[in-house]
Amino acid sequence: MAPVPCEHIAEIKDVTPSADGCEDCLPLGDEWVHLRLCMICGHVGCCDSSKNTHATKHWEGTQHPIIKSHEPGEDWMWCYADNEWAN
Repeated sequence: MAPVPCEHIAEIKDVTPSADGCEDCLPLGDEWVHLRLCMICGHVGCCDSSKNTHATKHWEGTQHPIIKSHEPGEDWMWCYADNEWAN
């Protein structure tokens, strides 16, 4: 049986990244490990390996479920709501 696609994929929009780095770390002068792009609003946040975990905090504050890696050469997406890859 084939896996069922994530139902939240339907919420994806054509977004423009909100910043050239983590939108929330930049004003603090903090660094990040990797960046994630919210596929609902374009918020750029740092990953969970970064000290501030702004991408996850964005999900917790907005309930925007789908993020995409914002790293060169990566095109995977994650659904926070389903806690699984969004394919």
